[in-house]
Amino acid sequence: MNVFLWIVQAVLAAMFATAGAMKSTQPQDKLAEKLPWAADFSPATVRFIGIVEFAAALGLILPAATGIAPLLTPVAATGLAVVMVLAAITHARRKESSAIAFNTALLVLAALVAWGRFGPYSF
Repeated sequence: MNVFLWIVQAVLAAMFATAGAMKSTQPQDKLAEKLPWAADFSPATVRFIGIVEFAAALGLILPAATGIAPLLTPVAATGLAVVMVLAAITHARRKESSAIAFNTALLVLAALVAWGRFGPYSF
């Protein structure tokens, strides 16, 4: 199970690092072409979401891999689960059901990592 959790952590980290880097570096009008919800938020909010996602991606891997404050790994997973709940709420308001399904999948994976790393498979 430990290897499985590492794989899930790596996949989540790659996805959120990519998404976070995109949201925190690209201009809002360019983002709105790919992510229509971005038009509903201020550029600072979209950038903040990107920074949070990127930081959480680092938090999924670095603390556990280095052994420095490994408790931060399940905390990062919990934070990403919260971000996915908020994202699902946003997509529900916009009636974007396919995006809600994707958010739910990421939420389940983040919750799995949080459960495993807080519980029976902690570091």
